[in-house]
Amino acid sequence: MTAQMQPLLGERLEAPGKTGPFSAFEWMLAGRYLRSRRRETFISVISGFSFVGITLGVATLIIVMAVMNGFRAELLDRILGLNGHLIVSPVDGELTDYAAVADRLNGVEGVKLAVPLVEGQALVSSGQGGSGALVRGVREADIKRIESIAGTIRAGSLDGFDAGEGIAIGIRMANQLGLTVGDLLTLISPEGDVTPFGTTPRVKAYPVNAIFEVGMSEYDSTFVFMPLPEAQLYFNSEGTVSVIELFVEHPDEVQSMRQAVEQAAARPLFLTDWTQRNATFFSALQVERNVMFFILTLIVLVAALNIISGLFMLVKDKGRDIAILRTMGATRGAIMRVFFLTGAAIGVFGTIAGVILGIVVCLNVESIRQFFSWLSGTTLFNPELYFLSQLPAKMDPWETTMVIAMALTLSFLATLFPAWRAARLDPVEALRYE
Repeated sequence: MTAQMQPLLGERLEAPGKTGPFSAFEWMLAGRYLRSRRRETFISVISGFSFVGITLGVATLIIVMAVMNGFRAELLDRILGLNGHLIVSPVDGELTDYAAVADRLNGVEGVKLAVPLVEGQALVSSGQGGSGALVRGVREADIKRIESIAGTIRAGSLDGFDAGEGIAIGIRMANQLGLTVGDLLTLISPEGDVTPFGTTPRVKAYPVNAIFEVGMSEYDSTFVFMPLPEAQLYFNSEGTVSVIELFVEHPDEVQSMRQAVEQAAARPLFLTDWTQRNATFFSALQVERNVMFFILTLIVLVAALNIISGLFMLVKDKGRDIAILRTMGATRGAIMRVFFLTGAAIGVFGTIAGVILGIVVCLNVESIRQFFSWLSGTTLFNPELYFLSQLPAKMDPWETTMVIAMALTLSFLATLFPAWRAARLDPVEALRYE
């Protein structure tokens, strides 16, 4: 039998030595080592766990980062959609020529809208309860150009807003207080009329003319909009406004517009932009995002370590094969590439599967949330706690590419040392592994 096999071995003897790096011969051997046989079941199980670990690690990283990106983008869109990007406040405390100043600011290049506001806090109550509210007095022409309000009216209308004493409230406030269009909402302000006995609270009921839904629970349950003249009377600010809020075309470039705004205002002003007002909040989101990325990377790292253990066991099991390949003329580089391809294949296919799984989940994350909410009978990601009415996901191509590169790099690095150890075995030493 041995004599009959000798010519065949002699023909195969020179094949490995004549093949180039990453040739079909090396790919064939690597693929064969990945397929389990009865005696290699345990090694195959370890490889399977490595594959699943890398898949879940990559998918989890993509999903979590996409949800956090979507959460930040949605919050930013809601916050900047309702609040001005640049807030103009008078240095002397009074802004009586607000109409002229607003007209001049509307002429600044890059400014979409300048909105004079009277702002104050009040208690609101109805027959079913009460809560705190932030009341804003605004002109009808301005509120109709604020898309986050005018474009989200769920009941009623803003037509004739300046002519009457009606108000617009958020949908969550309407639900909490049991209000519909036409019902009366009572506003109570501590800054009321001054009498010989002191300042008395001001109490006045206003009909609800419109109900809006911004999509951010804090705004939908807190904000009340009323006509600017009525707000000036209610908060004892006749003829003046608190601030002028500017909505610009490019919020990220608001810093470069400060000088033009100051020149157009033609009076001493104090400017505050949205990055200053929300710096703490968005900094906390950024820190949380970075920490989550680091923690979830450990999942991929653990899976990569499983590749190392699986390859070491495979090298031990294939000691006789290594000896035969070396005696047939296979170089150390060829042996190293074979085992490198074996381990790298787990990382590559695991990463591909993880990317596909992550994309599928991100595209259906809200449906998945609703399914698990229905299954558990509880509200996952309660809007009261997470501010948003639905779970967003926004994949960043650059960030996804970084996750893929990180997973592949860890997988490739994990294969190097076991592959190097396999290549260092000489034919005599390799037989000891059997």
